[in-house]
Amino acid sequence: LSLMSHPLCHPQLEGLCSFLQLSTCPEPSLVRFCSWLLALTPDLSYTSAAILAEQLFLRRVLSLTQPPSRHLMAALTSFCSKYSHPFCRVLVAAVLQEPGEGAEQTKLMCELVEECLEPHSVQLVLSQALEVPLSEKLLPVLQAVLGRQVRGSPCPTGFLGASSSAGARTPLSYLLLGLFQEVLPPELLDLLVLTLCQQAPAFATSLSFAKLVTAVLTMYQSQVS
Repeated sequence: LSLMSHPLCHPQLEGLCSFLQLSTCPEPSLVRFCSWLLALTPDLSYTSAAILAEQLFLRRVLSLTQPPSRHLMAALTSFCSKYSHPFCRVLVAAVLQEPGEGAEQTKLMCELVEECLEPHSVQLVLSQALEVPLSEKLLPVLQAVLGRQVRGSPCPTGFLGASSSAGARTPLSYLLLGLFQEVLPPELLDLLVLTLCQQAPAFATSLSFAKLVTAVLTMYQSQVS
């Protein structure tokens, strides 16, 4: 399988995925395939990564009726660790636009936002969420995005241990705050606030909406008038 030395066009790659039955292969095999993808050099192109995200995960995620298995979560986490932006562009958009409650899909998106995605991909999730009509289904996703603004990016493995071994425990907290705190771009924050203001009457009795508004006002009080 030569995805890099001889790049495949869109139909060829989709045909290869179909031939390999990647959308329906056993989940342990999916984990191994994603591990192999991460080892490829050079990296996959954006287009190839987006096609693979669709072929590998879209059907599996949209069909979830219970929490994903540990193998599926391992594959998702692995893929997102390197190709989170094309993953979000394809998969998150499809989940957000899917009609119905989609409880398991929403929980999965929240978990990926909270634990896996890089900051630029988290912002992409927010922008995608604001492109579709606001619903109770979307509120937990928006809340998860704001949660990242509080907690910041996942700390690189080994960073804490290496720094704490030097004995600088107190300064480390300030260092981490500066390195890993995430802030929404002004234009994205403005769009979020505008959406919340416009939709407030429709969610007058929603506790989740009230919590979301409170979180925005608390985190960005100096920027929200």
